[in-house]
Amino acid sequence: MRRYGKHTDEDDVRVRPNRKGNRPRTSIRPKHEDAAEGFVVTVDRGRLTVLVGDRTITAMKARELGRKGVVVGDRVAVVGDLSGAKDTLARIVRVEERSSVLRRTADDDDPYERVVVANADQLAIVTALADPEPRPRLIDRCLVAAYDAGLEPLLVLTKSDLAPAEKLMDSYGAFGVRYVVTSRDELAEGDAAQRVRDRLAGRVTAFVGHSGVGKTTLVNALVPDRQRATGRVNAVTGRGRHTTTSALALPLPDGAGWVIDTPGVRSFGLAHVDPSRVIHAFPDLEPGTEGCPRACSHDEPDCALDEWVAQGHADPQRLYSLRRLLATRERHEGD
Repeated sequence: MRRYGKHTDEDDVRVRPNRKGNRPRTSIRPKHEDAAEGFVVTVDRGRLTVLVGDRTITAMKARELGRKGVVVGDRVAVVGDLSGAKDTLARIVRVEERSSVLRRTADDDDPYERVVVANADQLAIVTALADPEPRPRLIDRCLVAAYDAGLEPLLVLTKSDLAPAEKLMDSYGAFGVRYVVTSRDELAEGDAAQRVRDRLAGRVTAFVGHSGVGKTTLVNALVPDRQRATGRVNAVTGRGRHTTTSALALPLPDGAGWVIDTPGVRSFGLAHVDPSRVIHAFPDLEPGTEGCPRACSHDEPDCALDEWVAQGHADPQRLYSLRRLLATRERHEGD
């Protein structure tokens, strides 16, 4: 075995060749200061469609991002071929800090969080008044997810020509949630679409709802030049068929805002939600929690909210609504 002395010349040191012929790995990452700003509009099997200026390009996630996910709504830094020409591919090298993240889990026992969209500021919860029947528990779960993510919820009630909206709205009156009611005839004529569009102006709105409620039909009416496939409700099961398979961000006409259409859901798990954050959506009740015991569930004998309401600081129905939402985490969808 050859040994080197104290004054070894560099020519005496044996350097093993790099068999792969690539550069040695380093922990120093390039800054990409010249990267362009982009907005992710859809993700499909590892390929991301990104809006850069007025061009739509195809990109992939750079290796240096590691396991960091990129989702619809993300604002990203992009390098490479940004021409948008056919068969060109750019690289996403940085994901900017998110202002909000809407998450869900498959069920309440699933520890794996799925990011639905990023950087939205409003959540439109679409539900049909009939065909299929409304699912209040799913609506409640979506409300919890919205409050947890810091999004303002909006109830969009479709198919009012089949059933009245009053009964369902009475159930949500104490929540103070904004809502808009549409019918199929109004949607076809454009009147309903304009009412919904007025609620979306200047916002990035994610649309959620279970299959068959008319979510994608509504999105098609809002953005007429980008038609997505729609399906029908199964007459036997009362369930719709998934026609939207991936989230897609669409600009409203005249740049009035963004609509993010998401695949229909049959469940909305809340394993990721910290119940203590839901109280932030009830500013009339939140001051009353100062007297609560540590780690109070807000639904136990020593909860200070009962006294707060008894003193007239808030409507009893508001406390009932809060406890109803917190209880959704303990229920299954079929309850």
